[in-house]
Amino acid sequence: MSTKKIAARAALAACLLWTAAFPALAANTLKDVRYAAGSGGKVDITFEFEQPVGAVNAFTTDVPPRIAIDFPETGNGFDARRLAVGSGAASAVSVVEAGGRTRAVVDLFRNAGYTTRSNGNLLLLSLEPGAAASSATAVAASPNPAKRLDSGIRVSAVDFRRGEDGSGRVILRFNQEGAQASLRRDGDRLYVDVENAQLPVDQARRLDVTDFATPVTRLDPSSKDGGTQLVIATEGLFETSAYQTGNEYVLEVTPKGAATAAVGQSGAAAQPQRYAGKPVTFNFQDVPVRTILQLVAEESGLNIVAADTVQGNLTLRLINVPWDQALDVVLRAKSLDKRRDGNVVWVAPQAEIAAFEKAREQARIDLEGKSELVNEIIAINYANAEEIATLLTEGAKKAGGGGSGGGSSGGEADSGFLSPRGSVSFDTRSNTLLVADTAKKVEDIKALVSVLDRPVDQVLIEARIVIAQESFAREVGARFGLSGQESDVVVSGSTESNRNYLNGVANANAALARYQFELDLYNQAIASGETATRPTLPNTPLPTFTNILSTRFANSTASALAFTILGNELDLDIELQALQEEGRGEVVANPRVITANQREAIIKQGDEIGYVTITGSAGSQTATVQFKEALLELKVTPTITQDNRVFLSLGVKKDEVAGFIEVPGGGSVPQITKREVTTAVLINNGQTVVVGGIYEFEKREDLSKVPFLGDIPGLGNLFRNKFRESEKAELLIFVTPRILQVAGASR
Repeated sequence: MSTKKIAARAALAACLLWTAAFPALAANTLKDVRYAAGSGGKVDITFEFEQPVGAVNAFTTDVPPRIAIDFPETGNGFDARRLAVGSGAASAVSVVEAGGRTRAVVDLFRNAGYTTRSNGNLLLLSLEPGAAASSATAVAASPNPAKRLDSGIRVSAVDFRRGEDGSGRVILRFNQEGAQASLRRDGDRLYVDVENAQLPVDQARRLDVTDFATPVTRLDPSSKDGGTQLVIATEGLFETSAYQTGNEYVLEVTPKGAATAAVGQSGAAAQPQRYAGKPVTFNFQDVPVRTILQLVAEESGLNIVAADTVQGNLTLRLINVPWDQALDVVLRAKSLDKRRDGNVVWVAPQAEIAAFEKAREQARIDLEGKSELVNEIIAINYANAEEIATLLTEGAKKAGGGGSGGGSSGGEADSGFLSPRGSVSFDTRSNTLLVADTAKKVEDIKALVSVLDRPVDQVLIEARIVIAQESFAREVGARFGLSGQESDVVVSGSTESNRNYLNGVANANAALARYQFELDLYNQAIASGETATRPTLPNTPLPTFTNILSTRFANSTASALAFTILGNELDLDIELQALQEEGRGEVVANPRVITANQREAIIKQGDEIGYVTITGSAGSQTATVQFKEALLELKVTPTITQDNRVFLSLGVKKDEVAGFIEVPGGGSVPQITKREVTTAVLINNGQTVVVGGIYEFEKREDLSKVPFLGDIPGLGNLFRNKFRESEKAELLIFVTPRILQVAGASR
């Protein structure tokens, strides 16, 4: 069907609706219609009546372009049903009377703005040239503002809100009904003109709404030619829809292709409503809502049934909007709602629909409450009957004797998945459920149990604990000593002994030096033939060896080099020692365990170390044997995700006995070296990851030397000892989960 035919059917349907809605009562009569061509392509069309003109209703259509003006309670006295114009944007004027109303339809060559002005029994319709097709209907100022009557309508508020889908909502509120507002667009500016409403000084203020993140950036209301003009600055691509109800004019500016999720009262993100109806254009001024619903029914092909309580008029302007979106706008503007059954749509006030559905649901509940109860035994194969009974009753089960229990709903309490009269029991021996409820509820519970009672996948968790140790030690030192022996010296024919000559040289250097001095004097006296007393050798024992090596390598002689320098009276003994030790060790533990999804598993292996403690005083002491565990343990709870990965709640530990601590009074207590990690990690199926690691490094250097002698360059190496030691220990814990899928399993 062509667009012109659809528009014609819509106009005819509107006329028929008015014919049925209003009785044939005419308080005024249209006598004449004439036109006059103005400059610049403007056209003035004059409607003359017998009496002064009252309120009129006007709306436009874009396809085909027309302006329709309704004169309520007015008869048609114009002889010609059609007046050809053919000037400017006007093609012709048609007049028809129906149901006590007269409608004048101005056929246009193209879309054009217009203004209406009443003066006594004359109504003047001024048409713009309509050069730009994008220009929408405009209510401009009167050519003679001084003649415009004060309607008493004032702008009481200019408000802005952000919609759920990122749209901007501009709301103009008036002190009373009857404001005539129109919308037009020029580039990135929207103009809302209200010819018969004045703007108070306190409302003439600019509003910056950029922070709301909508296509609207600024609102600039101002007075113009005795009326009000609201200039709306925008940015980006957007669509507009406007409607007027009561004393409010609402303009919604929605970004094109907006995909912003709207957040409802529950806090969950919801996708915005998507519309797929055929685009329509409605431009109505104070038209009954029932008429608009009839036009929507014509465009959509649906059967719309409006309740008797659907009343009121609406001013609406929608340009190329899907019909289903236009229907939602109309319903929202008048607090209406709809319910669809096939191609029939029921429209009624929201409260009326809510009351109907509540009554229907209450009737269903009452019918269900009188239904006969049936008993059903449901066998559980994989799950636990007690857990399912708890789930069905939401914790209302009661423990019973003999390995069975039950849960029931009492009175009007919340009964979970059961009806108010239903009950459920479980038997642990046979793992079954006993359900007593209405037939429909029993079937629902059986369907639910069939989903819950399914095998679950299993997980094999393998852990590897690696403890690597490395040590290095090196020590270099020396020990030496002096020894002397007695010899015979002939002095004046007698033999004397140098008893204990140089004995204790290493520890009494001063005594040995004095003895040497006195011995020189004695030899000089003997050489000159004098009589002298031979000096006495100091009674200082000579050490055999001086050991500079530490006790670390006291028992090691594998790296010793010893030699002796023989003298006439003194022996010098020297032993050089050097030792280097290296050690490497590695301990690997490999626990593994298999468990069902979301079930904890524990595997452990180790020893209980016994030890004795003694308590009490002397004479009444008591020996007590106690035990301490040294374990290798793996504790894990796996959860298989929907993307075939495994979330592990993991605990791994490995203990070792480091030694025993002696307790005063008797007994000893074991000292345990603990290595443990507790973590939660998400791992791919079959992937190996390191869930923990500890690295320890110890380095030590010692120097031992004989004071003063050890500082002598070169020679001091014989009187010093150097020790260097380093130890490294590393702990790594590897984990690998593997999913073992079971046929028919649920996760």
